[in-house]
Amino acid sequence: MSLAHPAAVPAARDTTWPVALAVLGLGLLALGWTFAEEALAAVTTWDNSTAYNHCWLVLPVAGWLAWQRRHRLAGLQPQPMPLAALAALLAGIGWLMAERLGIMEGRQLTAMVIVECFIIAVLGWRIGKAMAAPLLYLFFLVPFGAFLVPLLQHVTAWFIVSGLQLLGIPHYHDAFIIEIPAGTFLVAEACAGLRFIIAALAFGALYAFVMFRSPWRRLAVMMLALLVPVVANGFRALGIVLLGHYLGSAEAAATDHLVYGWIFFSAVILLLVLAGLPFREDTASPPSAPAVLHRPARRAALLASAALCCAAALAGPAVAVTIDQAGAAPHSIQVPLSAGGCQPEGTALRCGEDLVEARLLVFSPRTTWGGVTAERYRLTGSNDEDAIFSVSAGDARWQVRRDGEATRTIATAAWLGGAPAGDGLRTRLRQAMNSLRGAHGSPVLAVVTWQHGSAGQRPSIQGRLQEQMAELAQRASELSQRD
Repeated sequence: MSLAHPAAVPAARDTTWPVALAVLGLGLLALGWTFAEEALAAVTTWDNSTAYNHCWLVLPVAGWLAWQRRHRLAGLQPQPMPLAALAALLAGIGWLMAERLGIMEGRQLTAMVIVECFIIAVLGWRIGKAMAAPLLYLFFLVPFGAFLVPLLQHVTAWFIVSGLQLLGIPHYHDAFIIEIPAGTFLVAEACAGLRFIIAALAFGALYAFVMFRSPWRRLAVMMLALLVPVVANGFRALGIVLLGHYLGSAEAAATDHLVYGWIFFSAVILLLVLAGLPFREDTASPPSAPAVLHRPARRAALLASAALCCAAALAGPAVAVTIDQAGAAPHSIQVPLSAGGCQPEGTALRCGEDLVEARLLVFSPRTTWGGVTAERYRLTGSNDEDAIFSVSAGDARWQVRRDGEATRTIATAAWLGGAPAGDGLRTRLRQAMNSLRGAHGSPVLAVVTWQHGSAGQRPSIQGRLQEQMAELAQRASELSQRD
């Protein structure tokens, strides 16, 4: 019996991996179907936003990292870890909170945590530790960081204004609008530097995983990958404004400014790589494979661990579906506008070459604030090349987006519980509670649209909103108090 046992272990091990991989594949398909909305939103963002185009490379890079570490799996075999289901349950609760708050990034991040927990639940902690680098790199599939854009715009504007003050160049600035004698510059979303930061973090993580083994050196690389692009983008934006000053034309300086930005960013990254080469640790011998062979897992244990983890992960989405079934699609109400020197055209106004119309979207109390935000982006678009600013009219703060060719301008503002509402955490928490109770007010989104013409100028937009604000605000306030 003692002589036959060693031969039995490899035979059993040979059948464990195929079963584990089959269970893993089926489970990942089930999770992919459950979180299809998050996956589709991520892929759409990769395709539409230049800040996240690099995400298409994350899966191939993660696969390459796994292949480079394949020697670490020698002597290891799947060891199911049912305790990972507890972590998946906590992640599922986090997903439900993010879903009720309407934060897609939170939903995507917690969904990725659930996927990682499932992998650990099926394959075990030792294999997860051996493949930690590629598993962690998968988090770059999540298009995170968009909430930083306003802060980054302020940082970029501060760099420009500080540089102009230091050089004694006459200027005037109002938030993200900077005027010099050569013309006007707008620190738009595309100028905030998010695309540089996210790309630098993804590259920095790859560089840290490949070239270094010390946790502290890897952390230092990631910190530099975060800070250097912020500073570099500030100098890049200042350089464009200075170029406009010396050329005497803001438009000439802004031509192909994004191309110049990528060239500048590439040079900065190259310098970081060269700076890190003297401290590289990739030439050391790779860690030896584990010498201890563990008893192969039983198929029943693999299936039970996978099923338990999936059940824990699906708890949050199941609760959300139950709540959403009581909701409904937003109801659209066209609002007639006051003439104010323009010609009525149905419920819209014809003001010279401009066509102006307004409507109110009334949402179900069960809707999360994410539904309101998603509808706003669907109506206005999310091109980061568009000009974006805000104007005040009455108590409401209107978000205005004008496309690059100035053919369409859309202003939106929201109301909740009879008062104007922003997109902050307080509003999201309030509506999250409303969605759970199904009462205490309905979100209302006011949308004012200009088609073709001079209404794209900021003073004209603010004037039009002030003219129509009284009626729009009253109707929106009344509708937002209904259950």
